[in-house]
Amino acid sequence: MIEVKNLTKSFDGKTVLDNVNATFYTGKTNLIIGQSGSGKTVLMKSTVGLVRPDSGEILYDGRDFLAMNTTQIKNLRREIGMLFQGSALFDSETVIGNIMFPLIMFSDMTQAEMLDRAYFCLERVNLKGAENKYPSEISGGMQKRVAIARAIALNPKYLFCDEPNSGLDPRTSILIDELLADITHEYNITTVINTHDMNSVLGIGENIVFINKGKNEWIGNKNEIYHAANEALNEFVFATDLFQEVKNYIISSAKPLQK
Repeated sequence: MIEVKNLTKSFDGKTVLDNVNATFYTGKTNLIIGQSGSGKTVLMKSTVGLVRPDSGEILYDGRDFLAMNTTQIKNLRREIGMLFQGSALFDSETVIGNIMFPLIMFSDMTQAEMLDRAYFCLERVNLKGAENKYPSEISGGMQKRVAIARAIALNPKYLFCDEPNSGLDPRTSILIDELLADITHEYNITTVINTHDMNSVLGIGENIVFINKGKNEWIGNKNEIYHAANEALNEFVFATDLFQEVKNYIISSAKPLQK
């Protein structure tokens, strides 16, 4: 579990995060949503240490991240997996080489152990047989799955995903969502996903934090979001006619969604 308490951050006198509080639960898909410029990206970057907040606390299973020394931070980062928006694969490395990279950098495994682990992760994301291909030789969806395999190579306790469906077609986006949810539940990971994809929100949003103008205005799950009274949240989530029709249908049917 990751707890964010009273987090505040300003840039050049402009407050981007204003006393934000949020809890990201273990074994659940935790989503951060909000409009561009709302502060959601700064919240994620602060949580992983890419941005230093002005005040507040960030607790990783009770451990105060902002109070850690260099050695403690280094050890914590070995427990963290990162899935970047553009996949961030090394073009000069094969698929298996990309997955092995964090193992080479941060593990004490032998070469044989690293290969075994890399192949296990490759099979887990359903890419067996693609190990010797280069990123330029595979599709965007496959690249994203390679990036997921790399992110879980060190068997992380915490997994951060920045816009995992960016640039993907709807069908592939659903497959990525399902894969992230399956991995989260299977390995009991604290997964935090920064997204603007409403299909993800309504599909895998087990714990949703809505950031608006630097404040966390609403927290709930994919079922509760249909009945939320927050005006800014409704304008953001149900901005299109399609999602508004889905909301109206859910409400009129008066049948609770399955969790």
